[in-house]
Amino acid sequence: MAQVRPFRSETSPEQLTDLRERLARTRFAPALSGQDWTHGTPPGYLAELLEYWRTEFDWGAAEERLNALPQFLAEVDGNTVHFVHAKGVGPRPFPLLFSHGWPGSFWEVHKIIGPLTDPAAYGGDPADAFDVVAPSLPGYGFSSHPGTPGMTPTAMANLFNQLMTEVLGYSRYGAQGGDWGAQITSRLGRDHGDTVAGIHLNLMGATPVLDENSAPLTPAEEAFVAETEQFFSAEGGYAQIQGTRPSTLAAGLSDSPAGLAGWIVEKFRAWSDCGGDVESVFSKDEMLTDITLYWLTNSIATSTRLYYETMHTEGMLGRFVPGYVDTPTGFASFAKDNFTPPEEWVRRCYRLTRFTEFDQGGHFAALERPEELVTEIRGFFRPLRG
Repeated sequence: MAQVRPFRSETSPEQLTDLRERLARTRFAPALSGQDWTHGTPPGYLAELLEYWRTEFDWGAAEERLNALPQFLAEVDGNTVHFVHAKGVGPRPFPLLFSHGWPGSFWEVHKIIGPLTDPAAYGGDPADAFDVVAPSLPGYGFSSHPGTPGMTPTAMANLFNQLMTEVLGYSRYGAQGGDWGAQITSRLGRDHGDTVAGIHLNLMGATPVLDENSAPLTPAEEAFVAETEQFFSAEGGYAQIQGTRPSTLAAGLSDSPAGLAGWIVEKFRAWSDCGGDVESVFSKDEMLTDITLYWLTNSIATSTRLYYETMHTEGMLGRFVPGYVDTPTGFASFAKDNFTPPEEWVRRCYRLTRFTEFDQGGHFAALERPEELVTEIRGFFRPLRG
């Protein structure tokens, strides 16, 4: 525990002045289709969002909300890792590691951390209490990137296992994640089954190895494979750019808050269950809290390196664990996520013990459907508490 030190976010007035001045000088691209999002974030909506960011968004209040979470820094295997560590209120809180994704941040945990750590305060059973540990991925927000190659999902899984066991002293814990968090969590289940009691996912982090001995794909599985291919064909350009030329992209996004906001808000809209109206799910303040974290920490470049490292170190499909993860697994499938696998496909990849489908919700489950996600996490880990 001597390795751990408390952390608070502290922003100087000069940083905010610089941000507002840059926003005021934004030069917008000509509109191709008015308010239509067919070509990406339209200039009209972006101008509205940036004006709100410049004149109304209260980063001081947002920073206070961030700092209300118990945050720490730890040196783990030579890396500075930032994390939330909220202790549970109950007879025997169970440790739970929550890993976020891109373009998310540790802030995603803020709606579920109360019900998970203190269920009785939210009408639940205190026996379901968790100690929640929510790190910022290396290169994201307040967690530094080592600046050297090799920081892949496998490396992050190893790092987070060290954080949980060697730094925080947990001999056994559970893990949860979506997006990159699902890839990290799947690797924890694959490589650290001696300490990871179970994993819970809201996106696939593994893909089966299919050969002549495999059972034929069901119609639902064939539809899922086509759905996945369609997603990467229609929506995967961001991953190809970040996976091949992240520094070129970051040259613009690190210098222009308008570019950064346009790049990120488009994903909040495209990947959520918002019916085309992103602010029906996320308020401007919620989105700008996340975007401002990226801006103030200048972490868009280091966050996108994860795509490059994965693609070039673990292969084009390295973001998915190949083969079978023999650790108890729960899966929550939200209807409007980027791709929604049928139960039989998930069973090819994991030792599945709980599978639940929801007819609402998208990619950002902890932000979009926090009550449903909390219920699933509680139910899945209840028999694994030991």
